[in-house]
Amino acid sequence: MKLATFNINNINSRLENLLAWLAKAKPDVVCLQELKARETQFPLTRLANAGYGAVWKGEATWNGVAILARGAEPVLTRDALPGDDADRQARYIEAAVDGIVIACLYAPNGNPQPGPKFEYKLAWHERFAAHAGELLDTGLPVALAGDYNIVPDPRDIYQTRSYDDNALVQPQSRAAFAALIEQGWTDALRKVFPKEEKLYTFWDYRRNRWPRDAGLRLDHILLSKKLARKLKGAGIDREVRGGDNPSDHAPVWVDLAT
Repeated sequence: MKLATFNINNINSRLENLLAWLAKAKPDVVCLQELKARETQFPLTRLANAGYGAVWKGEATWNGVAILARGAEPVLTRDALPGDDADRQARYIEAAVDGIVIACLYAPNGNPQPGPKFEYKLAWHERFAAHAGELLDTGLPVALAGDYNIVPDPRDIYQTRSYDDNALVQPQSRAAFAALIEQGWTDALRKVFPKEEKLYTFWDYRRNRWPRDAGLRLDHILLSKKLARKLKGAGIDREVRGGDNPSDHAPVWVDLAT
């Protein structure tokens, strides 16, 4: 199984980009974030014509998540992160595909910090960690894929001081990611590329950051122990970021033995 995550940053305005990448990369499962579309605006027919079934949770203007499956219909198991019934933001969806539980997340950015947005970010990650622990305890094969909005380590960002006050790199944010690893999840990219310095998945549109390769690693695929044993390869489709009308993220993928 080839499993990917891609922050598409507006699925309708970048649908042609998405379809072209799907045709070329042929992932079996895709987690999408930042749909920026209402439930009724999701391009189900176009994706079905491309061979993908889907479950999704939309939200007007912001957020939105989806899981696509090639030649199959994902079985929805959850469309909200538990722990706060008042939280209506479309940031989490979960489905079963070919016996694997797929969790797709679009974690809060948290800026500006300090402040309520940063507090929401940390609280959201606490809820996510609690649910991730429950998933891990099931013993099922589980993948947690998406835009975590966390740079886990200093080597996961280009040399700069401009992000020093950014929520993405704060010690509390990095501690939230580290807590997941301590639970027993495997960071797939780092498992395959343990010594690689430049594993960037996001390049801001501003300040010429793509041409300068001034990137960050924000998009992660974490695997349960059962899936980690099946990890054959991983990568970042950087060229997608360099196309016409691109998202500011590139797809991240893993290959899992069946």
